[in-house]
Amino acid sequence: MKKPCLLVIDDNAINLALIGYLLDSAGWEACPAENGAQALKLLAERSDFAAILCDIQMPVMDGYEFARRVKAQPAWAAVPLVAVTALAMVGDRDRILAAGFNGYVSKPIEPALL
Repeated sequence: MKKPCLLVIDDNAINLALIGYLLDSAGWEACPAENGAQALKLLAERSDFAAILCDIQMPVMDGYEFARRVKAQPAWAAVPLVAVTALAMVGDRDRILAAGFNGYVSKPIEPALL
């Protein structure tokens, strides 16, 4: 039986590996991308992502721009989009949700929460 797949976007290779390991141990497949531009290419190639986990602070294309582009495409807009971020200042949660994310997970990642 094929595992459900989550698109995981983070410019930090250690974070990508950690999230991939945690998802695999929970019965999910992680499809990694190093930035938003690479993730958009993966979305264009595959349509079976159960959800997207996306870092906010990345070079090439940050999480906010990625969220705007995903939510603007009818084929992708319904895919749950979760920010994975170290941002914890007043207003960050509201800004993340206003950008189109459905929720967020704080870094450092707590395995049980993910």
